[in-house]
Amino acid sequence: MNPVAAGFRHLDRLSDDTGLFEHARHAVVRREHGYCTDDVARGLVVTSREGDPAPEVVRLSERYLAFLTHAQDPSGAFHNRLTYDRRWSDRPGAGDWWGRAVWGLGTAAARNAAPWIREEALLAFTLGAARRSPHPRAMVFAGLGAAEVLRVRPDCALAAGLLADAAVSVGVPTGDPGWPWPQPQLTYANAALAEVVVAAGRHSGDDALLTGGLRMLTWLRDIQTRNGLLSVVPATGWRRHTPRPRHDQQPIEVAALADACATAAAVTGDPAWHTGVRQASAWFLGANDRGTAMWDPATGGGYDGLTRDGPNLNQGAESTIALISTMQHARNLP
Repeated sequence: MNPVAAGFRHLDRLSDDTGLFEHARHAVVRREHGYCTDDVARGLVVTSREGDPAPEVVRLSERYLAFLTHAQDPSGAFHNRLTYDRRWSDRPGAGDWWGRAVWGLGTAAARNAAPWIREEALLAFTLGAARRSPHPRAMVFAGLGAAEVLRVRPDCALAAGLLADAAVSVGVPTGDPGWPWPQPQLTYANAALAEVVVAAGRHSGDDALLTGGLRMLTWLRDIQTRNGLLSVVPATGWRRHTPRPRHDQQPIEVAALADACATAAAVTGDPAWHTGVRQASAWFLGANDRGTAMWDPATGGGYDGLTRDGPNLNQGAESTIALISTMQHARNLP
């Protein structure tokens, strides 16, 4: 079996009638860690991207949408953590989970196969998109949701404003060809920053913004390619003027790069960007620094990280969704 054929098997295993569990020990759900809005939102993104979803995938979308609307308060903020006994353990806020929730809702509003899910997701997106966050990555994730809405509603001023503000939160690329990144450190989901700048430049018709985003993404892709293989910035990050660490590499970085390269290919019409998607899918199949597959054919789950000793065999929600997302892009290659 290949990862495309595995589809949503493990995501379904990690889900119940409430939402999506965050962690697993190998493939077994760890209920004691409960659910989080971050991962449920990621789940809604990938289930909504399926153009002809099986009934079980539609049911997952329904559960994830219900979770997000329950997590959202009247101000548009979101709770992030729900315990297994269905109690929120935090107050609503606008951290990364808010951004990812807006991303998931925007994707569902634009792409979900079920009309009623699109309608309900748009209502929740509209409430969430009126907020702003002081955290750049939260703004980036929300901006990607706004870009999705603009695909089908190009005159939506609310989404356009959010996307523009998200690009501003990223900052301006530097003039240094050795480090054009607008921030002094690469941390997590790095390619999403370049992607939102590309999307904002395309929507606004700002060629300078578009060019800056593509330059960021080109540099990020190049510095994460080693001997023709993808070797992403690890969980510890990488600060300018310091040696670059190699481990532990996280699947979210691979999926973010695949997302951004797919967007760049769609925006520019340049098929060279498809190489980044192919490298990302190959990373999961074993074309990585350890030469080992990063998914479990028996379960369909994605492994949680690539360490210097090989894969972390736990198969949590984030890594499994990263696998699904990357393979969706690979499946859509020409």
